[in-house]
Amino acid sequence: MASSKKNASIVSRIASFIYFIIIIFQVPLFRVPCRIGICTTPTEVTSAQLIASEVFPAVVVKTLLYPSVIANAMIKNKAIPSYNNLLNIHDLKIVKDFPVTTDLQRLEVLVGSYFSVAGAILGLVRSGRMSLFGILLIIWGLAKEVFLGKYATRVDTKAVHIYPTMTIAVVSAFFSITRDVRTIIRCFKAKRIPKPLRKCTKVKHK
Repeated sequence: MASSKKNASIVSRIASFIYFIIIIFQVPLFRVPCRIGICTTPTEVTSAQLIASEVFPAVVVKTLLYPSVIANAMIKNKAIPSYNNLLNIHDLKIVKDFPVTTDLQRLEVLVGSYFSVAGAILGLVRSGRMSLFGILLIIWGLAKEVFLGKYATRVDTKAVHIYPTMTIAVVSAFFSITRDVRTIIRCFKAKRIPKPLRKCTKVKHK
């Protein structure tokens, strides 16, 4: 019991960290039209909405974006952009020029992005289902966009796309849930124990 709990905790922490890296460092997961033109990560969708709604000050959005900007600069061997210039780099100063319907048409993607970003941050502290729920909601929203685009010509399906990296995000989000990982480990252990041995164990306990 103790070992399965410990193993589940280790797997959950590793998965949570991988998910955090994917979300915060903005690994492209999808392609969808948004307020800044085309968004490829939940962080971009969330940042655009936060700036447009003015719910949080710009410093919060800049803090959310800065890790990915630093990582991209280091990968491309370029100078790290100024912290004060982050909104211009991501075209976030033009988000207010777009109508609110831009977000309402893709409500599942917007809400899922919020949950994904919040889940990535909270997942480092405590295990939860927020990350998985957010990613699945994004996938559902994108799939619905493509489906409606084919039959109702409401959207350009070429502008909506899910990248293979989404699979890694879904898997890491699932394994970040400690309870589910513990259940899987118990099932594997139960299958490995021979039936006669299980009977003997029950008799000894009686």
